[in-house]
Amino acid sequence: MTAIPQRLLGEALLKTAAASPHKVAILIKDQSYTYQQLRDAALKLAGHLQAGGLQRGERVALYLNNTWECAVAIYAVGLVGGVFLVINPQTKSDKLLYILQDSGASALIAEGRLGNEYRPILAETAKLRLLIECGSPSQADSGAMPAATFEAIQNEKAVAPENLPLCIPNDLAALIYTSGSTGFPKGVMMTHQSMVFASWSLIQYLRLTSEDRILVLSPFAFDYGLYQLLMAVTVGGSLVVEQSFTFQQTIYQLIEKHKPTVFPGVPTIYAMMIATYKKKPFSLPCIQKITNTAAALPAAFLPDLQQIFPNALIFKMYGLTECKRVCYLEPELVNEKPDSVGKAIPGTEVFLLDADGHRAGPGEKGILHIRGPHIMLGYWNKPELSQEMLRPGELPYERVLCSNDWFQTDEEGFLYFLGRNDDIIKTRGEKVSPLEIENILHQIPGIREAAVYGIPDPIMGEAIVACVCTNGEAPDEKGIQRLCATKLEAFMIPHQVRFVPEMPKSTNGKIDKKILKQNQHVPA
Repeated sequence: MTAIPQRLLGEALLKTAAASPHKVAILIKDQSYTYQQLRDAALKLAGHLQAGGLQRGERVALYLNNTWECAVAIYAVGLVGGVFLVINPQTKSDKLLYILQDSGASALIAEGRLGNEYRPILAETAKLRLLIECGSPSQADSGAMPAATFEAIQNEKAVAPENLPLCIPNDLAALIYTSGSTGFPKGVMMTHQSMVFASWSLIQYLRLTSEDRILVLSPFAFDYGLYQLLMAVTVGGSLVVEQSFTFQQTIYQLIEKHKPTVFPGVPTIYAMMIATYKKKPFSLPCIQKITNTAAALPAAFLPDLQQIFPNALIFKMYGLTECKRVCYLEPELVNEKPDSVGKAIPGTEVFLLDADGHRAGPGEKGILHIRGPHIMLGYWNKPELSQEMLRPGELPYERVLCSNDWFQTDEEGFLYFLGRNDDIIKTRGEKVSPLEIENILHQIPGIREAAVYGIPDPIMGEAIVACVCTNGEAPDEKGIQRLCATKLEAFMIPHQVRFVPEMPKSTNGKIDKKILKQNQHVPA
């Protein structure tokens, strides 16, 4: 009998569970779960959502950490025809409310311990009608919305796969919210087709097999973390979940115990590891592949990484949420072309356009454009922003994705990242909108003007700097940082606060951040 190809995200789980029901799918905090357990738990949650009236295409928000419940929910929502969106559990109530309202989420699956953030805003989410809590709920007021518990749902009857609603590859599978230049997060619309294609393209060039055990450190709310789960399930491997890299020694002990073969990191993590290695050398010989995203992996890191991971292939990569991944460098070329991020991922194509819209040749600077089945449909509820990123292609029927990042190629067509064409800051593996931080700073009494930008940092990729003008009554640096922490995720809190008497302005009256950066080391 001919094998049926995968078309929908959830089909990967059903197929792998049928083929390897007792294999470990996910390991979290020394608790292992098999593919059969993952399938059964997902079908029970899918059945509950279906019984609650969830229709194909309706959005389900997952306000969860990297937990077993989150992995189950991602597949349950897909199986029942819904659209999942994972929200970072560090997200505060104001932004959480915006995302719930913007997405029009019909259901919220949340960690009970976060109830102080989500319960007070439930009454303001007009379309939300289903609430499922995981773990011990908080004592915050829930208003009139009753809540089911994830634990109780697991005692319910699973929906039979043949009774799941019909979905096709063109249907929306996920909204991935990412920071935008407007200061509000944008929901990147990804179909089943685009996510399945991206998963298999990544699996191909990363040479993943069912024998691989992937360590995930990034949140599932971040597409880098999410795709580790999707790839592991698709290929029939195992996912080793760790929720933080704060304590390196814990990670090294976990690696020693569970022997993962794939280590997906970001430059921040690698910089911390190298700093530790230089003080006391160590190696992780079980790792066979390491990958990088979020910011360029400095060529200077490579010699130390080759010592820390003596048996690993090193994959330098570049991507953006709007298409997941753009390009990668074959690991055999990492020493030959240490500054390159390689060529387009399998099944896709890229090209550069100069400032006049003409194709840029070797050595010429140009904006990277991407063709392929993996590009987004657009931004949810933002047609104007979608048109800015999705441009008419050279073929009359096609739209291509504009990255807004400057690149150049060498004579062999290998890509080299030159810089961004917008204000978005990449720090600790996350994309941060300066405007979002500026809006919070302007709410602090005593601050007249505020400007936020990023500066290169060997550990974080970019460090966030906030420049403020005050009327003399504003808090000091630590006070401003504490107030930001009440409204912003931890990775968005400014690392430095600079007090300046006046902001430099351009001829049109806008704050000139280039001058602020140039004066970064000049005492205010």
